[in-house]
Amino acid sequence: MPITAATTADLDELAGLFAAYLQFYEVDRPLPQVRRFLAERLARGDSALLLGRDPAGQAQGFVQLYPFIASLALRPAWLLSDLYVAPAARRRGLGEALMNAARAHAEASGACGLQLETAKDNLEGQALYERLGYVRDDMFYTYWLGLPEHGGR
Repeated sequence: MPITAATTADLDELAGLFAAYLQFYEVDRPLPQVRRFLAERLARGDSALLLGRDPAGQAQGFVQLYPFIASLALRPAWLLSDLYVAPAARRRGLGEALMNAARAHAEASGACGLQLETAKDNLEGQALYERLGYVRDDMFYTYWLGLPEHGGR
């Protein structure tokens, strides 16, 4: 399955996949809001969006990466923030192909690594990540501080 960088021409298909991804995580957002979010990512270039298509050319999955600086390594890195494969396309290698494309993108940019988080009960995903060489971090906890919208205004 071919993996390509998403462009604005892919927005409609990408927005549908991203909305399904959000629904998987029980986050309900209207499709126009999802489309605006993705259009902004593409316009700003502040993330890398890679799109996977089936042999018929239909978009079936995506991965979204955000750049950051790995301070301890003193080098750039990428956060693999979002990965989704449509249910009908699962177990056909698309998830692995998207993960490999993310790695190739990171390597081409000179990054020192890729970081991702996954749910503790996502055993299928964990098996894929570990098969691809990702190592689970047992030293650090992840914390989150939610902030009010609009910076508290």
